[in-house]
Amino acid sequence: MPDYDESPAATTNIGPHPWRRYVALGDSFTEGIGDPEPGSPGGHRGWADRVAEVLSQQVDDFAYANLAVRGKLIAQIIADQIEPALALKPDLITFSAGGNDVIRPGTDPDEIASRFEDAVVRLTGSGATIVVFTGIDTNFTPVFRPFRGKVAIYNENIRAIAERYDCIVADQWALKEVQDMRFFDVDRLHYNSLGHHEVARMVLRTLNVPNDLQAMQPDPLPTTTWRTARAGDFVWARSHFVPWVLRRVRHESSGDKVTAKRPEPLPVITLAPGRDAAAPRGEGV
Repeated sequence: MPDYDESPAATTNIGPHPWRRYVALGDSFTEGIGDPEPGSPGGHRGWADRVAEVLSQQVDDFAYANLAVRGKLIAQIIADQIEPALALKPDLITFSAGGNDVIRPGTDPDEIASRFEDAVVRLTGSGATIVVFTGIDTNFTPVFRPFRGKVAIYNENIRAIAERYDCIVADQWALKEVQDMRFFDVDRLHYNSLGHHEVARMVLRTLNVPNDLQAMQPDPLPTTTWRTARAGDFVWARSHFVPWVLRRVRHESSGDKVTAKRPEPLPVITLAPGRDAAAPRGEGV
């Protein structure tokens, strides 16, 4: 665990952070879907890349791997990513899993959490600092609002597991800034660049790592008519929601033919240095 002051009153650490090898595990959230960046491995940047960029600037010999693959359920993440991650001998691991399971009808958040705990037991055996994530509060989005209770139950399980195994909790549920569809991609499921930026800021705060990333404000909501809004809903349903449902019915995944974008720990190249720190509005991200 970090060896600097982690008291609630602490706002910045003294000296550099202690990590030299960071491995990110998970699904599309951690892969960075919704935050396209042609210069990034896999063509997506995301919050984990942004966190790694900041961490790499503060210490020498920093390396970062990202094993996350879009669409994966928790059992697949555990089967495909845990052992490869441990083999890389990281001292910092972020582990986000179970979100795709929770939003499937008929799933049990307690059963999903049991799988999550088994994974955490294996990860903590490495001695690395482990960061786990709560799910976002879905009350603001009509499509996923019905799953809010399941997400809340799952989050309580995650908090309890983190307490038992001395993990750090990155709390998306409390991140009110992103509870706004302007922080989401056109598919209404994944964060856009604004959302990933805010999650990165939250993770760095949680790790008590000082940084220059500034809060970003989205553009004002455009004025629209009821007819235009409904037409937009129809296009979204046809382009994104129906294909998502069909994949569930067919037991297919958007990540079936996708491999990890950073399977080995590599040095981090900061994309567009200073861009995130300097741009005050969404179009600069």
